[in-house]
Amino acid sequence: MHSNIITKEFGKFKVQVLPALSDNFMYLLIDNSTKEAAIVDPVAPDVVWDAVHKENVKLTTVLTTHHHWDHAGGNKELINSNTNDQLTVIGGDDRIDGLTVMIDTHGVDFQFGSLNIKCLRTPCHTTGHICYYVNGGQDDVVFTGDTLFLGGCGRFFEGTATQMYEALIKILSQLPDSTAVFCGHEYAIQNLKFGLHVEPSNHYILNTLEDVETKRKLKEPSVPSTIGLEKLINPFMRVENESVQKVTQTVGDPIETMKMLRDLKNNL
Repeated sequence: MHSNIITKEFGKFKVQVLPALSDNFMYLLIDNSTKEAAIVDPVAPDVVWDAVHKENVKLTTVLTTHHHWDHAGGNKELINSNTNDQLTVIGGDDRIDGLTVMIDTHGVDFQFGSLNIKCLRTPCHTTGHICYYVNGGQDDVVFTGDTLFLGGCGRFFEGTATQMYEALIKILSQLPDSTAVFCGHEYAIQNLKFGLHVEPSNHYILNTLEDVETKRKLKEPSVPSTIGLEKLINPFMRVENESVQKVTQTVGDPIETMKMLRDLKNNL
């Protein structure tokens, strides 16, 4: 495994970080009061079932962020190997295997145990990308798939800079700063190094990079970050800041800044 399995406690619930493939993350969300579990992007079903059995919880729900095989490719095997009741498979794209609940409207809420989960449509990386915002009272987390990474964002495979601006600035940036961010890949070091390329004097990026490098030497995952931290360290969350706009020579046009930043990152 590229990282150790860790568990983060959040009062009413906990999140177990499950590494998969060369740099993917899956997440087991456990409601402490009902012992129900949901799995985010279960590309490695054997790892998922092992965690479910060790935690002694009932897996009821699959939260799929998008259709790419390294996120949704384990859905069919997970469903076929399930011996309990049918799994509820939630997503925003009919290309997702086993889909039972299609989310085609932004902001749809559903109850998972004692928790509320809001589905945030963030098309760009794929047209059907969904981020899942979990409100557990005093603690909030968001599973961002390949829309928002620690220090970065996903490629615009099926969308535009305008859509990514909407996703990062108008939707995700509006969540509480304390919201824990669990992203789809372990890309933190390369993303933070790009951030320093854009803003060499940003000490928040430098401090975060040092912290992440220490974690990675110990095989600890870099996740989670927070929405508040991303606003300080992530150039794609900072496209409205003149210091970032100057680098791309797009002062006054944050959407063009988003486009130019992504082009710059793609070509490094």
